[in-house]
Amino acid sequence: MTVTSIVPEGRTRYAVTVDGEGGFVLYQKELSEYRIREGEELSEETLAEIMRKVLPRRAKLRCLNLLKSRSYTEKQLAEKLRAGKYPEAVIEEALSYVKSFGYVDDAAYARSYAEDQIEKKSVRRIAEELQRKGVDRGLIEEALLFVQERDGGQDEEGMIRRLLEKKHFDPETADFAEKRRIQAFLMRKGFTADGIRRAMNG
Repeated sequence: MTVTSIVPEGRTRYAVTVDGEGGFVLYQKELSEYRIREGEELSEETLAEIMRKVLPRRAKLRCLNLLKSRSYTEKQLAEKLRAGKYPEAVIEEALSYVKSFGYVDDAAYARSYAEDQIEKKSVRRIAEELQRKGVDRGLIEEALLFVQERDGGQDEEGMIRRLLEKKHFDPETADFAEKRRIQAFLMRKGFTADGIRRAMNG
């Protein structure tokens, strides 16, 4: 195997490409330790050690450091690691590690997110946001069902009316253009057309 390129990634980190594909990031001292130089051969033993020892340890620490500040879904953590140019096998190992300790739990994340947002956004909007965060649809449905059953369901009309009050919207004096703007605003929030109509006609 041949080291195709070594490209700086900041002051002390370098992206290493082997045989023109894939790649990973090492620090300057690791390049020296493993004697990795552009255009020279890289033994299978050396590459295996990097993939088995160096990168997995660093990826796990990266996950743990990220999780100190806030919760992440599995997909979000994977995207962070991909941005750091970790190979897919290393990403899978790091995710399995943090999941084994319960540090990453998409079901718990979905429930916590739904609980926090249920008074601020529509159920549909919450579901869309969780999907973008990579949470499985089944877990989203379970989380929303749990929160709504516990709290007695979401009062969509009440939420819309409170938003209309904040916007100082008066259906008696609003012209057609203002009504269209408010409707578009509420649709972006994820509220249903029927709920919007009932609240605006209130």
